[in-house]
Formats: sequence, structure tokens, C-alpha cells
Amino acid sequence: MKPTQITLLFIALINVFSFQLLAQKKNQPIQLESLLEQYSKEFYALNPLEATQSGVNDYNNQLEITISEVYVKNAKALNQKYLTQLAVINKAGLTASQLLSIDVLTYKLKSENERLNNSMWFYRPVDQFVFSFPTRFATLGSGAGFVPFNTEKDYRNFISRMKGFQIWVDQAIANMKKGIEKNNTNPKAAMEKVPPQLKPLFEGAVEANVFYKPLLKLPTNLDSITAVQLKKDYSNAIENIIKPAYKKLHDYIVAGYIPKARKTSGLLDNDKGKKEYELWLAYFTTTTITAEQIFNLGLSEVDRIRKEMDSVKTLVGFNGNLKSFFEYVKTDPKFFPFKTEEEVLDRFRSFLDKMSPQLNILFNLTPKAKFEIRATEKFRAAGANAQYNKPSRDGTRPGVFYEVIIDPAQYNYFAMEDLFIHEAIPGHHYQLAIQQEADIPEFRKAYTTSAFAEGWALYAESLGKELGMYTDPYQYLGRLNGEIERAVRLVVDAGIHYKGWSREKAIAYVLENQPVSSVEAEQRIERYMVLAGQAVSYKIGELKIIELRERAKKKLGIKFDIKEFHDEVLKDGCLPLIILETKINKWIESKAAKK
Repeated sequence: MKPTQITLLFIALINVFSFQLLAQKKNQPIQLESLLEQYSKEFYALNPLEATQSGVNDYNNQLEITISEVYVKNAKALNQKYLTQLAVINKAGLTASQLLSIDVLTYKLKSENERLNNSMWFYRPVDQFVFSFPTRFATLGSGAGFVPFNTEKDYRNFISRMKGFQIWVDQAIANMKKGIEKNNTNPKAAMEKVPPQLKPLFEGAVEANVFYKPLLKLPTNLDSITAVQLKKDYSNAIENIIKPAYKKLHDYIVAGYIPKARKTSGLLDNDKGKKEYELWLAYFTTTTITAEQIFNLGLSEVDRIRKEMDSVKTLVGFNGNLKSFFEYVKTDPKFFPFKTEEEVLDRFRSFLDKMSPQLNILFNLTPKAKFEIRATEKFRAAGANAQYNKPSRDGTRPGVFYEVIIDPAQYNYFAMEDLFIHEAIPGHHYQLAIQQEADIPEFRKAYTTSAFAEGWALYAESLGKELGMYTDPYQYLGRLNGEIERAVRLVVDAGIHYKGWSREKAIAYVLENQPVSSVEAEQRIERYMVLAGQAVSYKIGELKIIELRERAKKKLGIKFDIKEFHDEVLKDGCLPLIILETKINKWIESKAAKK
């Protein structure tokens, strides 16, 4: 072969090789995107309620029994299938967003499998807190949640889900019985709150049941015959499916579970309780922080915030110690200005106008979705806290900030601004709505971690003065109360589940450090007793975001832009803290390198 021919052949081989590399790079994102899309489809097929919440309506007549062995087996298999596929993805040529998707999904699947492989929680499916499934299902059945009631099919789909709830109740009772055998129960003090929550769901007339509420707003396009038949069938389902299921659960908890539930507060007295607490801390904080570190951090933060509270006490001219100042704020009539529920809600609604000019200074990214403020429904108010429900993807359902208003005349106003910032704007509403509206894969639109979501909302509280809020010193005290509540959680959560604190000792610690009533303190401690680790995620997340902001300010100097920082935190959706830190560090380095 002549030299010229050899040269031409060499050039041709290079061209072929280059074309193959280009094709590989070009096709790789398509393969990844296809994998991520398929994962979401299979995840939603396994988790129909989460599908409905995300606007995927293919499974609206199904209800996953997440506390069954079959579900756990299938979930673990699904996670492992995609971990295996992700491990062999060629990352060459992928964008930063695509690489982030791989990291987030890998973390998500590993974290979920660790939880599923150590399923001590499996035997404690019912508790008094608002996240407990019997309460959640009633909220969905009332029409106040994300389940649609727009067509006849929607109603009949929910009748199918009522039948699924019957199965869930049977599984829950079976699990609780095994839990008793395995020395793995919820605390008796917390479980005694459950029967009063369940009673209204099976006692009384069908028309008075919360599940009947969707029938009061039947679709207007139904003909009279269809409407009459639907109302009959739906009422029968409440009478013959829902009410017996809740009664069966109630009766078992009263007669079979509470008498055998543990009398202690923390997980330490459950089988493998110490190991379980370590797992929950990792799961909820998305860090490697230990219980001892959490406890000591909590003590330090409580001490710091108490000093700030002392400064407010001095500013308003109160004579007395901090404990008596707390008592004053809890009881003085001036902190209870409301007569009606609507007055409370209107005060919350006024806050957006107050902070709107400053929001543009702190944020580029803002959600398109609307939001509303509502009082928590009475049937679930007893065990509930303020909470935020995210909007629907299609814009038909706004984001909703729910506040518990049992008696307006007894509603204390001093922490209202702080609560609004946390639950609504720029807290949960900004973070969750922006996530849903972001140009990211489906699974990332739905993915959440407590440390990021709650950490952001608590971080948002720290922006109050920059938003023109907290000008009233008592409202700033409300901010400090919100912050110290999350710091106190570090102490009492680790105290209960790591150091063996009693319920009474934990309640006393809350009352010593916060201006709350005994009832509120009991409610909070009983929440931490049944939901170990989750409560510490708020403070851990907030401190990490503040740490990253201060790192960026120090490194970037005059290049630092608070709006850009907030964009970077929010634009990619919810992230594990370990991944968020890596991402922000890369952003800092990239911005610092630019001239």
C-alpha cells in the first residue's frame, strides 16, 4: 500500500472513530433520559397515590399497601434494578444537569433500600401524628387533598381506593400484632391520642362523615339519574367500607394495642431501637451526623437563641426572667386579638403585600403556581400542625397553607409572620412549586428530602428582616421561637431516642425554652416520639444552607449575588444535603474563576 493510501486510510479510520464517539455522546443523553422516564413510570405504577399527587392519573383507582411484605419486596427489586443500570451509564458528554440526575437517583434508591432493608418501622403503621396514613386517607377522602373529584369516574375510582383502604387496615392490624410479639410498638402515651381521631370517621350518620364532603360538590355536568346513582353508591361505600374499616382499626387499637404498647418514650426500648435511630438520622438529614453531635449542637443553638430572646425581653422593657416573659407572651390578652377564624386567615393574607417589594430583591426565581391559606379541617385539627400542600402540576389546585385554628379567641398572634414565611412564602410554596415547574426529569419533580425541604423553609424564616417583616419585636420573638423550636428538637429528639429521656423530661425542656402551652409541648414531644429523626432535619438543613451562603460570600466577595445563590439552591429541586454542598461548591468555583 502506497504512503498516500495509508494516509487516506488513517484519516478515514479517524473519521469513523470520531463519528462513533460523536454518535455515542449524542445518543447517551437519550439513553439516560429514557432510563429516567422509565423509572418514573415504574415507580408510579408501584406507588399510585404518589402518581396521583404528581398529576399522573393512570392509577387513580389503586392504592398501594406500602406496609405489606409484597410491596417492600417489589420496591427493593425496582430500586436495585435501576441502581444496576445507573452504575453502567457512560457519563462522558453528559450535561451537569444529567450528571446531577444520576447522583440524585442513585442516592434516592440507595437510601430507600436501606430503609426497606431495615424495616423496624413496618410494625408501627399507625400513630397520632398528621402524617399517619388513616388521617391522611381521610384528608384525601374529604376532597381537601390532591385526589381529584371532577368526574363520575373520579368518584368511582375513589370507591376502589376505599376498598384498598380496607386491605390496608387489615395489614396494619396484622403488622401491629407482630410488632407486639417482636417488642416493637409505639409509645402508649402517643397511641392514646389515636382513638379520638378515628371515632368521627365511623360514628354518626353518613352525611356527617368527612368522606361525604365530595358528594356536596358533585360535577354539574352529571344528568340527574347518574347523579342519584353515584350518590347512592358512594354513600353505600362510606357506610359499608369506610366506617367498618375505621371502627375495626379503632377497636383493635383500644382493646389490643394500647394495653400492650410500651410505656417508655424513645426507640431505645424497642427491639434494635438504637440501630433504627441511627438509620432515621441518616435518612432524614441526608448527612453522616451522629446522635451525640446532634444533641450537643442543639444545646449550643438553644443557648445562643436564648440570649437573643433575652435581648428582645430587654427591648420591650419586660421586668422578670425569660421564663416569666414566656408566660406573659403565652397568656396576656393583647396577644389574642381575634374573634373569628376568618380574622386569623386575613392577618396571614396581609403578609404577602407587606413583603412583596423585598421579594424581588432576594429572588429571581418565583413560582407561577397560586397559593391559598385555609384553616385545618376540624376532624384532623386535634393532632395536626400547620402544614403546606403543594399545588397540582396543571394549575387547577393551588398550593395551600393550612393552619390549625381550634378557637380563634385563643389563637396567639406573636409568631404569625414567622409561620407564614416558613409554610408559604418564600418557604415551602417557593421551594416546592419551583421544583414542580423546573425543567428537570419527572422523578426529580416529585423527589423530596426532609433536610432540604424543611431546611429551606427554616432558612427562609431567617430572611424575615430582609423581607421587611419582624418590625414588631414580638413578631421577631416569634421568629426566635420558631428557630429555638427547631434547636430544641435536636436536644429532645436525641434525648428521647439516644439518651433515654422520658416524655415528661422532654416536655419540661420544651416549656423551659419556649413560650408554648403545656398542651402544645405535649403534642410536639409525642410527635417526636413516633417520628424519630425527622424533627432534627429542619435545623440541620437550615444550618447547611447558611454555611454554604457564608462560604459563597467569603469566596466571591463583591461577585456574590443573593438572588443568584437562591437560584442555585432552588432551581434543581430537592437535593440531599451532601449533593447540594457539592453542587454549590462547584458554582462558587465557577463564578470565582470568571473575570
